[in-house]
Amino acid sequence: MRKFYFLLFISFLLSNDKPQYIDGVVAVIEDHVVLKSDLAQMVNMAVVQSGLDPQKDPTSFLRLQGSVLQSMIDQKILLEMAEIDSITVEEKEVDQNLEQQVQMLIGQAGGESRAAEILGQSISDFRREFWYDMRDRLISEKYQQQLLSSISVTRDDVEGFYKTYRDSLPSIPTRVKVRHLLVSVVPSEESKNKTISFLNSIKEDVLNGMDFAQLASEHSEDPGSKNSGGSLGWVNRGSLVKRFETAAFMAEVGSVVGPIETSFGYHLIETLEKQGDKIKVRHILSIPEKTMDDNKISYDFAMSLKRDSIKTLDDFKDAVKKHTFDESTKKIGGDLGWIDPSNYSIPEIGQAMGIIGMDSCSAPINTSLGFHLLWFEGIKKGGRPNTNDHWPDIEEMALNKKKMDWYKNWIDSARDRFFINRIGG
Repeated sequence: MRKFYFLLFISFLLSNDKPQYIDGVVAVIEDHVVLKSDLAQMVNMAVVQSGLDPQKDPTSFLRLQGSVLQSMIDQKILLEMAEIDSITVEEKEVDQNLEQQVQMLIGQAGGESRAAEILGQSISDFRREFWYDMRDRLISEKYQQQLLSSISVTRDDVEGFYKTYRDSLPSIPTRVKVRHLLVSVVPSEESKNKTISFLNSIKEDVLNGMDFAQLASEHSEDPGSKNSGGSLGWVNRGSLVKRFETAAFMAEVGSVVGPIETSFGYHLIETLEKQGDKIKVRHILSIPEKTMDDNKISYDFAMSLKRDSIKTLDDFKDAVKKHTFDESTKKIGGDLGWIDPSNYSIPEIGQAMGIIGMDSCSAPINTSLGFHLLWFEGIKKGGRPNTNDHWPDIEEMALNKKKMDWYKNWIDSARDRFFINRIGG
């Protein structure tokens, strides 16, 4: 590491050009460094996620900055250990997690432009620069999980945990076991043809020299990419819906293909660059209009399934396999698992739990996805935790506490085994 700094210094002295300012170092951990720019990037992300205003609460901001720096130092320690054990992650996994991080930041900031403003850089620059940080984070997490995988709790551990913390444990929500059958509203052929014709006219405009990005900003119905000229940035093979992905990868660079139909609607697609299993792509999405008649057709079909075909749970599972539009639950009988009705991602399903009966098929429930038939299969009582009703929850809390305590002791010990220098304090 000293050789590294010496070479930087020599190259600076020998340069005949204007001085090149090297990014500052805030911490050195063995052969790893934490740069000021990396710390600033991570702190900015934490600010977005926490909603903190540094101007209004500078004390909390400084505390956050210190906490982030310590986390980055600890991550470098984990990386040192992971390198010894040859822990790696696939590029595809890095790409997918990075895209999830980007979308979460945009959502929490209230839009891409606001996220870029807080981050201090464009989203495309953030994607490019943060890729390696995401890879290191995933390697560190993988090693940490490997460390903690052997930790378990006995019945005595759980009972001891409950006895110690029973008065401070959080209330447990009531949860219900739910299955669903989704009947999406399908637009008419007339509406589909109208959308296809509209996109073909836009395609003609692009081929005649009009700017794709400008047309996307004006006409695309994809809120996530509309304001960035339809850009999806760099995406990895396997991260897009199949028909879109196939068309995008098969297209020649710079060409516009489509309209391509997917479950989201119809797309015009322009592939900007290709690098192996990655492409840089943008699109214009147009969604066919769904009429009241289209809604009625879907509602009537869902109602006919309830009335004529579904009497038992086995009937419900069979109907799901034949008719549901939700591919993710089609093979498991529409099982949504145990959900918290007060905090479910589709609020109408949670709200319906108070009005439908146990072990019977509900009437069609209308949501933004279409009409759902629900089967209310079981209930777990909520309230103050007790060992009779909430043993699995208390067991999980006890296990997490044991892992946290073990990891704290481990990382404290590991810090003593590595050379760590926090520059300036």
